[in-house]
Amino acid sequence: MKYLSLMFCRIAIGCLAALAVPATGQADEAHAPVRVSEVIFRAEFDGSRQKYVTLTPPDLNLSQPVSLLIALHGHGSDRWQFVRQSRGECRAARDVATANGMILVSPDYRAQTSWMGPAAEADMVQIIRTLKKQFQVQRVILCGGSMGGTAALTLTARHPSLIDAVVSLNGTANLVNYTRFQDAIAASFGGTKQQVPDEYRKRSAEFFPQQFTMPFASTSGGQDTVVPADSVLRLIARVRVHNRKVLSIHRPHGGHSTSYKDTKQALEFVIAASLQRSSGS
Repeated sequence: MKYLSLMFCRIAIGCLAALAVPATGQADEAHAPVRVSEVIFRAEFDGSRQKYVTLTPPDLNLSQPVSLLIALHGHGSDRWQFVRQSRGECRAARDVATANGMILVSPDYRAQTSWMGPAAEADMVQIIRTLKKQFQVQRVILCGGSMGGTAALTLTARHPSLIDAVVSLNGTANLVNYTRFQDAIAASFGGTKQQVPDEYRKRSAEFFPQQFTMPFASTSGGQDTVVPADSVLRLIARVRVHNRKVLSIHRPHGGHSTSYKDTKQALEFVIAASLQRSSGS
């Protein structure tokens, strides 16, 4: 009750509050314990209660600079996808975060049908800014799969100054032309393409390649019918005109998933490139 009372007190004044979660997880590759914490906060956007989960590596010295790996879940899932699931994308994100001494942050960002609409965008900006106040954040690496891969591109295009590197796993860069999950996207964006066309355009990263000056990696499958790869491949080509730190892992016979190996390669690429960028090399 002491922890809950403190939590609701902090929520009342609009601050983030960590729940006491004694459970620990296991990093798949290193087999080292990590601390799993669920966080509830009051969203500045609409006053609602929102959540995210953090995985903190063992023996992390929080008095020193630390980097964040923010992982955005797919359609139909929530904040626990990258924390609990055994699929390759999720295991790789956990392992890479632990191996690099990063805090893994897995937000709901309005949960199952987010698609990085206005509310989700506001929540993400609030989370990043709050974590930067809480920790000495050295860099923010953003990744996501499917809807999360799309959302990672959207947030980066909308707020490039907040993101030091981005990885899109099987996402789309063009929501104007995208035809799946239209009811969920309309609910998130506040209307259909005909009703609020500007929302669809401004959340389509393909129209804003100049925003991608940071290290950028994507994975895609040529046989992906859930989130076709074409728009991301076009975005990659346009970003490469001005940014050399770009990696595209395209599997012509691949579908709507990314292997552990490819996810790990994409994440390690942008982490290494962001370190080079910060050192000026």
